[in-house]
Amino acid sequence: MANSYSVLVIDDEPAIVRFLRASLAAAGHRVITADHAQAALAALRSEKPDVVILDLGLPDRSGFEVIAEMREAGSVPIIVLSARNDERSKVAALDLGADDYIGKPFGVAELMARIRAALRHRYYAQGEAPLFVSGDLSVDLVRRQVSRSGREVKLSPKEFELLRHLVAHAGKVLTHRHLLRAVWGPAQTEEVQYLRVFIRGLRQKLEPDPTRPTHSLTEIGVGYRLQLPPDQRA
Repeated sequence: MANSYSVLVIDDEPAIVRFLRASLAAAGHRVITADHAQAALAALRSEKPDVVILDLGLPDRSGFEVIAEMREAGSVPIIVLSARNDERSKVAALDLGADDYIGKPFGVAELMARIRAALRHRYYAQGEAPLFVSGDLSVDLVRRQVSRSGREVKLSPKEFELLRHLVAHAGKVLTHRHLLRAVWGPAQTEEVQYLRVFIRGLRQKLEPDPTRPTHSLTEIGVGYRLQLPPDQRA
């Protein structure tokens, strides 16, 4: 589903993990789980989740240490979900770099809203607008929703990730190697034909005339560029 995102759930309570997995999966999201710090940090590196939900009470290391290490590794949004509701724990987690703190028990609707808010804040912090609109094309990076002429367009997760990178650098030429590395990883940097297949698929879904694209433009021999909205072009 194009409006899905990947969530790394770090908690050693099986009941909570089952509940979160079922709730997030029902909303169409991909769920990765870890029940201790070492597995969580390994999953962060290998899975590159969109957002992390972290319990502070882990069996092998403090959740505070995990926050600090994750923050050193990057800017993935971290939402603490903990039974510790004292002010000291909240302040410590937020000072270490957590984006939000929710006490247990919690409501699923509230958790989903906090996730969306954390993703919006990350895009703003990175200088990316969470909503890209150009002509008949609209891309909501937070809700991971794409529409053309007001109608929702269904993209595969890889198609959306490719489009997200084009949106993040709209107006700039992105080389084949850059896009392959960003979306598929360093092992795929020579698979240019693979990239062309996905670009062709995006154009079939997003362009009024895929043979004469107006949004995703080809820079021959170099890569691709997403056209800026008319009022932002030089």
